Amino acid sequence: MHTILGASGQIGQELARALHRDFNVPVRVVSRKPQRVNDSDELLAADLLDAEQTLHAVAGSDVVYLTVGLPMNTQMWIDQWPVMMRNVIDACAQHQAKLVFFDNTYMYPQTSEVQTETCRFQPHGLKGHVRGEIANWLLQAMEAGKVNALICRAPEFYGPGLTQSITNSTVIEPLKAGKKARLFLRDDTLRTLIYTPDASRAMALLGNTPEAFRQTWHLPCDDNRVTYREFVQLAAKALGAKPDYVVVKKWQLVLAGMFNQRICDAVELLPRYAVDNYFNSDKFKAAFPEFKVTPLAQGLEEIASSR
Repeated sequence: MHTILGASGQIGQELARALHRDFNVPVRVVSRKPQRVNDSDELLAADLLDAEQTLHAVAGSDVVYLTVGLPMNTQMWIDQWPVMMRNVIDACAQHQAKLVFFDNTYMYPQTSEVQTETCRFQPHGLKGHVRGEIANWLLQAMEAGKVNALICRAPEFYGPGLTQSITNSTVIEPLKAGKKARLFLRDDTLRTLIYTPDASRAMALLGNTPEAFRQTWHLPCDDNRVTYREFVQLAAKALGAKPDYVVVKKWQLVLAGMFNQRICDAVELLPRYAVDNYFNSDKFKAAFPEFKVTPLAQGLEEIASSR
C-alpha cells in the first residue's frame, strides 16, 4: 500500500495518478475530506495534527508520501508543521513504513548561488526557519535509523488544476482572466520552475526505487531557465492572452501587507525574486536518464488546454 498524506492538493492528486498509472500499486488517499483520484483508491479521513489518527492513516503502508500544503499563513506553519512532522515520523517508525517527504526550498539562502542537495540551510523568515527545522528533524531520524526516508525538494512550481503557487496566482491566473500579470521586484532575473505533474511523477519514481532512500533529491526541472518577462510571453502565447504585466516593487508589497495578511505572509520570500535562481537537479537526471522533463512551453500549452 502506498499512502498519500495530504492528497487533496494538486501534488497529491498527480501523485495518485502516477502511482496507479506507472507502478500499478494500491493507493490510499488521506486528507480531512479525501476524494478518490483513481477508481481503485482507498479513502481515509484523518487529521495529521492528531497522533492517533496519523497512526491509523499510516497503518499497513509500505510507502508513505507527505505532500501536505498549508496556506501562506506564517502562524499556521509555526503551529502545525512541527506537530505534523513529529506525528508522521513516529507513525512511520511504529509501522515500519518508508517515508517520502515533498519539501520546498524556503530554508535555502535566497541568493543566486547554485542550489544542490548539499546546499546549506540559511532561512530568511519564519516560514523558512520552520521548513529547515522539520527537514533537519527528518534527516536526524534517518541518520539514527528511526525511519527509512527520503526528501524530494522542488523549487517554485507551476501547473494545471488546483496548483497553488505564486507563479500560478500572479501570472497564469491573471492572464487567463484577461488581466495583467504581477511580477515581484524585477522581470529580468532567471527562474527555475517545475511543472507539478513532473514533480509528482518524479516523486512516485523515487518512492518505488529502494536505493533512492536515505538521501535528499532535487526534483527534475527544465534547465532552459527564463526570466519572468519571458515566462509571461510564453504563458500569454499559450493562453491566447496579451503579454501584459506590472512589476510590483518591495515598498508596494510591504504597504499592501499592512492591510492584507496573505501578502504580509509572502513578504519574507521577496529576496528570491531579486536574484537569479539556479536550482540544480543533475543528481536526479543522472540517476534516472529516461525521465522526460516537460519543457516550459509544453507545460503552459497543457495548462491552456486543461481549462
